[in-house]
Amino acid sequence: MKEQVYKDPRPKEHFDQYHHRSRTKSPEPMYALVRICVLIYGLIFFRQTCISSEKVPQSGPVILAPNHFSFMDHFFLGSFTRRKVRFMAKSQLFSGPAKFIYTHGGVFPVRRGARDEEAFITAHTILENGGCVAMYCEGGRSRTGKLAERAKPGIGRLALESGAAIVPTAIYGSSKVRNWKKLQFPKVVVQYGDPIRFERVEDPTRDQQQAAADEIFDEIKRLYAGLEAHGRRGIAERLREERRALRSGRSKRTSPA
Repeated sequence: MKEQVYKDPRPKEHFDQYHHRSRTKSPEPMYALVRICVLIYGLIFFRQTCISSEKVPQSGPVILAPNHFSFMDHFFLGSFTRRKVRFMAKSQLFSGPAKFIYTHGGVFPVRRGARDEEAFITAHTILENGGCVAMYCEGGRSRTGKLAERAKPGIGRLALESGAAIVPTAIYGSSKVRNWKKLQFPKVVVQYGDPIRFERVEDPTRDQQQAAADEIFDEIKRLYAGLEAHGRRGIAERLREERRALRSGRSKRTSPA
């Protein structure tokens, strides 16, 4: 595994072109092409499945907030929703041939090692236009195979300032995606949680940002722990039982006396 680089030496102006495109244009056909290719790849090699994709609102501003283990998480996250997910990605990815794919696929950079206000401006612009943004609660990738101890406050800031619906999302199995080099292909499950909404705060304090981030991350941890303990089938069955119980309760309330 390559060593993490925590600071991008390139100046802010280098990334202005990518932010301008993301603020003024929707993802191009490149997005759909990559999504189809990665979906097929994921289904074949990682048997990727999802739970509760219907919980992602199909209109209006939405923030998808997943955990982060692998570079493939971008693709796993967007495979199961028809929303065109606009990813906030580390600036180092915007180099070489890959930057063409990211740029035309609707991805925008966040400069590592800098307080990058441009990334937040771009995210807000997309959300104000009713778009869907993905932002990792942990900031960077966890390289231990375990969830981080605590969320970064950035996700809390974006949630509070925008007032958008936040969908906590657990991606289970992607920590072992690199095992393909050993001809080991883990099963990957993506579970979308119930949307969370915070009252909009124009200029949240650092403590408010962290509190909101922690609440979102606690829900991700809960979803992840469920997948870890019960697996996809176990969680899916529990959700079916909950829906049956809910329908049964409604039926009893509406039945004539």
